[in-house]
Amino acid sequence: MKLVTTAALLGAGILGLTATTASAEIVCNAEGDCWHAREHRVYEPGLKLRVYPDSWKWGEKDHYRWREHTGHGFWRGGVWVDL
Repeated sequence: MKLVTTAALLGAGILGLTATTASAEIVCNAEGDCWHAREHRVYEPGLKLRVYPDSWKWGEKDHYRWREHTGHGFWRGGVWVDL
């Protein structure tokens, strides 16, 4: 019984460590386009992108548009630019 309990606790601990390594963020550009980034990325400052935690919500007076896209890049002028 002790072996089963130890194995269960070890398995739960490993699962907990792997679950915390995933990171999602919300990225918005100066034009008001926002999208999900599945991984933390560092964007060059000249792109003028703002990165928020996944739990971020815009306020009632904010004027953002939600965009969908996969891959690493950004929206500019309504077009996805791959990096």
